[in-house]
Amino acid sequence: MAKKTDQNKPWNRRPSQTKVYALESRQAFTKRFIIYCEGTNTEPYYFESFPVATAEVVTFGLGRSKTSLVERVMELAKKDEPDPEREIWIVFDMDIDRQKDKNLQRNDFNRAIQLAKEQGFRVAYSNDAFELWFVLHYQLLEAVMTRNEYYQLMNGHWVMSYERHGKGQQFCRSIYQRLHPNQTTAIRHAERLHQQQQAHQPADQNPCTTVYQLVSELNKYLKK
Repeated sequence: MAKKTDQNKPWNRRPSQTKVYALESRQAFTKRFIIYCEGTNTEPYYFESFPVATAEVVTFGLGRSKTSLVERVMELAKKDEPDPEREIWIVFDMDIDRQKDKNLQRNDFNRAIQLAKEQGFRVAYSNDAFELWFVLHYQLLEAVMTRNEYYQLMNGHWVMSYERHGKGQQFCRSIYQRLHPNQTTAIRHAERLHQQQQAHQPADQNPCTTVYQLVSELNKYLKK
């Protein structure tokens, strides 16, 4: 996922754009998934790679986080025509910055999720980072970890430097295929973590990811 601190790196020069994963015209579909992502590479390309055949999937990499991201989605949603079959998802994570006030970050994270729900949006949040979803394809992780620690785990699973080589456009497009054989395992692991954390506020749910909910919804529209 491309963070603000990474915006000048070569792999993070992708402008915000849309991608329709469909061969037919928009009129051929009733269900629409509009997915707004915090990152500009990893999440958009990952979700674009789902071989969805009977729905329209459009992704945006906005490069914003938490409440700022939700507020931007609110602005964009107002410009779109009302559509009962449109499902708006927002994808972001906690990704705690130890150099900043932790309570402010916690409040921002909780507020963003609450605000999104009040607007009728669905949220695929991760605490601490989106890469938790990747790790869960290979192992059940119940310890509190940071983004960099997830990267180290992915280095072992993929025999590579994920931080150095895992953010490029071409690689991000390959992630779905890499993970798909273990997707059922990841969904089971993520659902278990989510259930274990239900008594806590999202900012205190670590480790936890609700990306499995978005993945499960997209799976309903895959090619047969």
